[in-house]
Amino acid sequence: MNIDTENLLDSIIESIGRIDYVRPADIPNIELYMDQVTTFMEEELQSTKRYESDKILTKTMINNYAKNNLLPPPIKKKYGKEHVLVLIFVYYFKNLLPIKDIEALLKPLTDRYFASDSEFDMKRVYEEVCRMEKGRIGELQESIKKAYEISTDSYQDMPEEEREYLQLFAFICNLSFDVYVKKQIIEKLIDSFPIEKQKKK
Repeated sequence: MNIDTENLLDSIIESIGRIDYVRPADIPNIELYMDQVTTFMEEELQSTKRYESDKILTKTMINNYAKNNLLPPPIKKKYGKEHVLVLIFVYYFKNLLPIKDIEALLKPLTDRYFASDSEFDMKRVYEEVCRMEKGRIGELQESIKKAYEISTDSYQDMPEEEREYLQLFAFICNLSFDVYVKKQIIEKLIDSFPIEKQKKK
């Protein structure tokens, strides 16, 4: 197969080190029309795309998010900075969770902190999460390296031409196991939210 897994891994580890977030200061201070919101999100999050043709955010997505209570309604068809922060959360969560789970996660936040008069608002919630996640990048890089090392010790009894693919498969399974277990934990935590318990009754 001739997959240069080590170089690929180095590239992935390096790219993780460059992970950054959209800073609230980068979001325009003026209210934006929907087209301006989609353009801003496209520019700011383009590095997260898998394929060039992928869309970060569309008008239909925004309308669906508002319809599903993920996003507070715009004011006179305009979206403020806090709307953009909520959309960034939705963008990341939608790769892992169904819409109803994202609603359960975000609704208590938007009910309490969106357009809040308090000093603790959506911006503070967002900044604290980003600060915490940036602080975990080194730990994440190390855990990926460890998963790779474990996979390279597997299938040692197989012929070399088969071993390469099997070890890559093992590496992907190892990473997927982490995602699977953490997703199970996330779902259990969401199911424990009072709002979700009420829905189930």
